[in-house]
Amino acid sequence: MGYRKSVYLLILAFLSINIFSESNNRFLGYWLTSASIVHVKDCEQSLCATIEHIFVDEGVDPKSILDENNRDKSLRSRPLVGVNLLDQFKFVDKDLTELKGGKIYDPGRGRIFKSNLYLLDNGNLKVEGCLLRVCGHEEWKPMDVIINEEDGTRSAVLRE
Repeated sequence: MGYRKSVYLLILAFLSINIFSESNNRFLGYWLTSASIVHVKDCEQSLCATIEHIFVDEGVDPKSILDENNRDKSLRSRPLVGVNLLDQFKFVDKDLTELKGGKIYDPGRGRIFKSNLYLLDNGNLKVEGCLLRVCGHEEWKPMDVIINEEDGTRSAVLRE
């Protein structure tokens, strides 16, 4: 199934009350990555980014996707949903638009890289991973996640 179909199905699968943090810190919240939805939150005055949903083919349970590329063999049997991607990103100033010197876990490679985060003028989050002095990046798009109080179902929409 295509990427757009996966996003569309995710949006249809969920419904009703907005649970996006109203925090002034623009790094916090839900983000659409190239393969997942990630929840960036304050974890003891550092950012963490938990994988909330992975886009998979119809009929495949996202929770069945394992961290099989992890260099630590003991972690290869854990589901990717729930894995934290960010580490060592301290933030104290809510007005910052860039954070440097943290680390990011790339589940596709099973490796941890030095990382920097940049809030862009278009509202996206540029997530950079670096090895030696060579850096690659991906832009994450901000999302609003909505939860239905009655049945717990969720929906996600890109923020405009």
